[in-house]
Amino acid sequence: MESLPTPIIQIHDPRLAKKGVELLIKREDLNHPVISGNKWRKLKYNLEEAKKLGHNWLLTFGGAYSNHIYATAGAGKEFGFETIGVIRGEEHLPLNPTLSFAKTAGMQLHYIDRTSYRRKSESDTIKLLKQQYGDFYLIPEGGTNELAIRGCEEIVTEIDTDFDYLCCPVGTGGTVAGLISGLQGRSNVIGFSSLKGDFLQKEVALLLKQSGKHFANWSINTDYHFGGYAKTKPGLIDFMKNFEQQHHIPLDPVYTAKMLFGIYELIETGVFPAGTRIVAVHTGGLQGRKGFGL
Repeated sequence: MESLPTPIIQIHDPRLAKKGVELLIKREDLNHPVISGNKWRKLKYNLEEAKKLGHNWLLTFGGAYSNHIYATAGAGKEFGFETIGVIRGEEHLPLNPTLSFAKTAGMQLHYIDRTSYRRKSESDTIKLLKQQYGDFYLIPEGGTNELAIRGCEEIVTEIDTDFDYLCCPVGTGGTVAGLISGLQGRSNVIGFSSLKGDFLQKEVALLLKQSGKHFANWSINTDYHFGGYAKTKPGLIDFMKNFEQQHHIPLDPVYTAKMLFGIYELIETGVFPAGTRIVAVHTGGLQGRKGFGL
């Protein structure tokens, strides 16, 4: 899996100019039409490892609107793997656009209740899945593991300009861990959590520790989740639509719109002082817009 370096676009906006802050966006949403954004980076080395180990089947986990489920199904079809998606919750027909695409791409959908889903990583759960489906290569929820972090590190190598802050949305923490690792202590990283709660700081620290790395130049901002995962508010949607109209860059309301809303507010309130240069990573996920009627 190889892709060309994605472009970095400078945002020209009177609000930014007034505060003397530069904002650039790394357009990871352009790296692949289906396996988009950070999902391409996370799956890259996992698919290589699955092939190396001789696996024909991939199994992974996700919710009904999961970008990761969508991307894994697309990757399986493109690179010759059979795929199984273990979906949180009950089946609802007709299938939503995410699961409809996954099924069309050949993914087998396996639904489990939410209580069982919380035990998805336990050995007993994996054993039962192997009894039903046979041997498979397991990719964690959101695609986050050490190989995913390795793939996300490569985003940093493509940024050929100086900056003070590197920002990205955070779900499971793999992408921001890769950015932190790739920077090797240079500049500052801010992850904008799309989930309610403050547990991601510990999750990301654990991911870095498991990779044998420790850096202090990062933080997780938890002020812009807008109610939690996949939750929105009218102000967020208005911001997203205005940004898209002005800059012609599509966003998604689950991840990228929340991050950029947060960045703009922090600029307005002076948290980023004049002279600051920010690179924000667009992590893709645009397929999720359909679930919001966008």
